[in-house]
Amino acid sequence: MSKLYFKFGAMASSKTANALMTRFNYEEKGNHVWLIKPDLDNRDDYTDENGVRVTVVKSRIGLSAVADVVGRDEDIHARFVALNEKQHIDVIICDECQFLTAAQVDQMKYIAEYCDTPVLCFGLRSDFLTQLFEGSKRLFEIADSITEIKSVCRCGKKAIVNARIADGRVVTVGDQIEIGGNDKYEGMCWGCWQNRIKEGK
Repeated sequence: MSKLYFKFGAMASSKTANALMTRFNYEEKGNHVWLIKPDLDNRDDYTDENGVRVTVVKSRIGLSAVADVVGRDEDIHARFVALNEKQHIDVIICDECQFLTAAQVDQMKYIAEYCDTPVLCFGLRSDFLTQLFEGSKRLFEIADSITEIKSVCRCGKKAIVNARIADGRVVTVGDQIEIGGNDKYEGMCWGCWQNRIKEGK
């Protein structure tokens, strides 16, 4: 029986690179991969010559691939069934899965459980205030396999906080979702995050 996997890490832990390498490994063995990401993350997307939005999954080390975008109100299971009728899908890989809704995570659990298709989700555990995202929370609750992709803070300890940075200072107020990469976020250990807040840096 197939499983729902959640592979999480802090910012700059190579989550997307891992997702794309996993995709390559499946495709190298002749498997058809459905690569998706939530529509909230559009930082690497572009509009082609026909005015059509092209959704891109891109890692900091330069790996990238075109993906299908998933809207917040979209039923992933229904879309999977429609696509699978046209071409068999062997595995689903979702990047930035923290932006999924709880209902969408449930839909992917159903796909793994009843459609016998592995679903691998890559994303963040928590936001810039260390609070769980909706998608991540549900994945912790129902995923069959949970793995941390570890990264380090500048001090050498394990990074667990996705610190939001503005004008060189750690930010502690704002909306939960603010799309960005190294320009807005830094993975830190708890101690360095707290010290930066206290020092106003």
